[in-house]
Amino acid sequence: MTESSWERKLNIRTAGTTTHVADGENYPYEPTPYCVLERLASSGYLTRSNKLVDYGCGKGRVSFALSYLTGCQVIGIDYNERLLQIAETNLERSGIKRIEFRMAKAEEYEITDEDSFFFFNPFSEKILQQVIGQVIWSWYENPRKMQLFFYYPSDEQVAVLMTASELLFTDEIDCSDLFDGNNKRERILIFQTM
Repeated sequence: MTESSWERKLNIRTAGTTTHVADGENYPYEPTPYCVLERLASSGYLTRSNKLVDYGCGKGRVSFALSYLTGCQVIGIDYNERLLQIAETNLERSGIKRIEFRMAKAEEYEITDEDSFFFFNPFSEKILQQVIGQVIWSWYENPRKMQLFFYYPSDEQVAVLMTASELLFTDEIDCSDLFDGNNKRERILIFQTM
């Protein structure tokens, strides 16, 4: 299904990138392609019983698509007020009930009982380290299986993940066939708590 078909089906508007100035720590909004989200949803890793945090949710594409496709509950987190207003408008238009959006910096968001986390290069490795620290702290406070999904990871991000002893690399979903060229970053890495 095309991007415009998905947008009509979900009754949302998430296309396009933002032009706000990246500050070196937080990156501009760029939506995850629907074909990637379809592949993740069909992998079986997310189901109706999951509670997913969408870090750097922007206009909410990941939140809407994954909640629609898997039935999971989603909390979209972003620090950009303008993007969250668009996400809230999309939420009203979509009618999907298992989504909420919160304005927060990723490194300050307090994880409670969430068990799954989605990242598409929303921020620097420094912030990623802090967020991973929050995930691990939550796991120590409330031991449970937790899954982390990283789409289009950089080598630096992979290095951060591989050094967290509480996380185990469990799988990779190849997405390179969905796009022209042979970009090794077109994949979703999956980690889980040990």
